[in-house]
This record gives sequence, C-alpha cells and structure tokens, in this order.
Amino acid sequence: MKIGQDLAEITAGIDRLYRTGLGGENFLQKEGLIPVAVAEVTPRPFRDWTEVQDSLAALRERIPAEAETTRRTGWLDEMSTSLASLSRLFAGEEQSFELRLKEQVRVDTTLIGDDILDTYRADLRDALDEMGFRNGDLAEDVARWEDSTAVPAEQVIPTLDTLEAEAQARSNGLIFDIGDDWIKCVGVRDVPFNAYCDYPGRQLLLNLGYRYTRFELKHLAAHEAFPGHLVHLARREALVADGRMPLDGAQVVTSTASSPLFEGIADNGMEMLGWIETPEDVAGLALMRLRSALRCNACWMTFAEGKSIDEAAAATAGPSFQEVDVMKHRLALVSHELRAPFLYAYWCGDDAVRRFLAATKDWDRKDVMAELYDHMHTPTTLLAAAA
Repeated sequence: MKIGQDLAEITAGIDRLYRTGLGGENFLQKEGLIPVAVAEVTPRPFRDWTEVQDSLAALRERIPAEAETTRRTGWLDEMSTSLASLSRLFAGEEQSFELRLKEQVRVDTTLIGDDILDTYRADLRDALDEMGFRNGDLAEDVARWEDSTAVPAEQVIPTLDTLEAEAQARSNGLIFDIGDDWIKCVGVRDVPFNAYCDYPGRQLLLNLGYRYTRFELKHLAAHEAFPGHLVHLARREALVADGRMPLDGAQVVTSTASSPLFEGIADNGMEMLGWIETPEDVAGLALMRLRSALRCNACWMTFAEGKSIDEAAAATAGPSFQEVDVMKHRLALVSHELRAPFLYAYWCGDDAVRRFLAATKDWDRKDVMAELYDHMHTPTTLLAAAA
C-alpha cells in the first residue's frame, strides 16, 4: 500500500509539472496527464524532470521488496517504466513512435496486418449475408446496412438513454451492482471525440456531429457506462476508499501502461453483458474492430512513416468503409502530443481483454470480474494472470 501511495503521489506530481508547460485552453490540454482521479492524491513537489526521474528510479528499486504480490510487481514495474518514458518526452527527448508504444502504452503492436483485418472482414461478410445484405461488394453492403440501421438525429439521445438503462440492469446483475449510479447523456459538438465519460460530472458527452447506428449506441452504452468506464471507476473509487486497492488505482493516466485495460474492459462490455444477440451485433463488433485496427495503422503511417494525417486518413478511409472526412475527425486525438499513441490503447486493450476472457472461460465468473476490475493491469500482466 505504501509504494502504491508513493506511485500515485509521483504521478500526480508529474501531472502538475506537465500542466505548467502547457499552453492553450482546449479540451485535451485541460485534461492533462490525469483526466480523472477518484480519490484525493497529494502531488509530489517536483522542480524539474531530473527530480522526477530520480524519484521514479528510487521507487523502482523498492518494487521487488515492497510489491504485495507478483501481480503488483509486474504492474508497478510497467507503470513506472511508462511514467519514466513520458517524463523524458516531456523533458524534450526525441522518441520514435515505436518506442512510445513499447515504453509508454506497453504494447509491441506496430502495423496491424491483413491476416487480422481479414478475420474482421470475414465476420462482417458472414453477418451481412445472414441479414440479407449480399447484393454488392462488401463496401456497398456495409453502406446499405449502416444506412438501414442509422438512428434519426432526434432519436439518438433517447435511444442511448434506453440502451443505457438495459445495460445498467444487465451490469448490476452480471458485473458489479453500483446501485442507481448513472451518467446523463448530453449532446455536444465540435469536440475531438465521439463520446466521453465525464465521471465527476456524471455525464456521457455524445458528439452529435456524427451519425450513429443502433449498434454504435448500444456499444457506447456499454463502453462509457455499464459495465465500462462508469462501473470501472465507481468500483475503483469504492475499493480505494475501503483500503482494498492501493491509491494508484484512483488515477486514470493518459497514454500509459494503464490505458489499454481501461479501454479494453469498456470495449468488451457487450461481451461481458451477454449482449451480442443478433447478426447486427456481430457485424457491428467486426466493423468496430476493423476500424479500430485501421486507426492504429493510420497513426503508424503518420508518426512512424512520416505521412500527413490527411494522407493517412485517405489511405485508411476506404478499407474502414468510411468517408475521408470522418476518418480524419476520428484521428483528431493524435494531433495532441500526449495522445499520439493513445488510439493503440483501444485495439490492443480490446485484444488483451478478449484473450483474457477466452482463457478464463472455465473460471468462476466472480473471479474473472474481480481480476479485471479490482486490480491494476497492463496487457502483459492481465494475460499472465490468466496463465
């Protein structure tokens, strides 16, 4: 517990030092390194990045003796490595995109190949065939299907409210019962995201600049609320308050070792709720994963291959079955230095949690949920926990 408190205080200190160098008041700048903390953490006072590195090095020396479990040893090692790398970036170190993925997000993924993309296309093709969308090529059939299931603009928020209520009932029974805690759907525009869980304000901010299919709203109800970010943060808040989770569990820290599992749990929400019920859901899930993978590839093209965001969007929009302007907007996050590798957290996190759920299908369900929600994990430590 002591080393967890120290890690939390160091992380809060890094966030405060990082914020002092930021200019502007846009949405992503205001988030800083820690957009959400569900407990009070006193920032460690740092004058410069050398002090940060020294503090992290001292903490790392303590990990073998003070980590409470093997699980905690892996987590503390990966998270402190991640923070040290980010701190060097903030201090002005030139870093390759591959290094940032490996050290900060803690994933080895670079370009996602056609062997994986083709599995999503095959699942999508089969589901569309089952629904009767089999008269054109795949791109034409995807377009016709999405047109047919698009939710009218005036019905988007009411539909999301209804789906969130169903997700809440399932989540309280199958995941964790967090009572009547709720996030209100609020429409916004001109923001660099399609949806955002404002946990402190208990709002689900939905970008009304997009068109949404029913599957996309169903997925967002699970991802942002039940059993995704709302449930995950409420669970961590309760555990930290009760002294059952170390203080580092109170922080959401952007583009770090913690990011893939934060997003991966949310992206597997429908699976955990037993809510993949129809060919429409299967098609939507395959299309979501295809687009997530191709957004990773667009980031790689931009930061590893030197292409402009316009060029990367043009190269991946067609294979994503999206318009170029839509793809460009979905890449808006990567224009912010801290967020450059963050889109990998979605695909890599989804993949890690999916593999964990498959590997633990014979476990007691309560143990599976406890491992996912009650411990801080990276993709590596989560898969090790399933071994």
